Amino acid sequence: MRKILLLAVTFISTFSAISQKTKKERQEENRNKVNAMVKQEEEGVISYRKSFSVGGKLINDGYGIFLEMGRAKSVSKGLLFQLEISERKSSKEEKQSNLYNLSTPFVFGKQNFFYPIKLGVQQETLIGNKSNKNGVSITANYGGGVTVGLLRPYYVQLESNSQYIKYESSDSSVFLDPSAISGGPGFSKGWSDVTIKPGLYAKTALRFDYGAYNEMVSAIEVGLSGEFYGSKIPIMVHEPQKQFFFSGYVAIIFGKRK
Repeated sequence: MRKILLLAVTFISTFSAISQKTKKERQEENRNKVNAMVKQEEEGVISYRKSFSVGGKLINDGYGIFLEMGRAKSVSKGLLFQLEISERKSSKEEKQSNLYNLSTPFVFGKQNFFYPIKLGVQQETLIGNKSNKNGVSITANYGGGVTVGLLRPYYVQLESNSQYIKYESSDSSVFLDPSAISGGPGFSKGWSDVTIKPGLYAKTALRFDYGAYNEMVSAIEVGLSGEFYGSKIPIMVHEPQKQFFFSGYVAIIFGKRK
């Protein structure tokens, strides 16, 4: 029994020592790799030439998701090709519920959902790297592209006959009578009536990349964007319609480099 216990203790001690040694070796290899990459960048050698990332963003008047492909042109410059889908909302939107009906809540006076889809390119310029210990880089991004705004009519369900109506001249009085509404639309309602609003956009941002010397992208971006459309965008019935949207946003980004 003592021999078995002695063998077990010896095995555990040996395994622990090997694991510890392996961990230290990995840390040392990683430090050497980072130091080599820093030296290469100082000599003008590009560490990573391509990247693919996904992200989510909170906008002051909505939210969005995006895909991004990066291409390095030099140590300090690159291009970012982006596809973004978002939803813009009015600050006056407020969900209500019918007290006598457990149906979907509705936004009184909402005329359309508004989904901008953007396709564009950004110039990325390196402002500075911190020490190779934490590998945080700061880049300035600016650019723009085309945007296609999708207007999806907002439907409400009537209390009297359970039918759905959207805001039209023939139904405007009923649409704007909260006592006549029992609920709002589901996600599938209104897609067959979508209209398209083309436009252009521009944006500028600062990006803080915490995976600067890592194969994984891990970044936070803070920026401003402006969108201009060829005609006014009706979101709420009683709110002024706008052609130009200016907004600030915060985004979180994850991806991979190679």
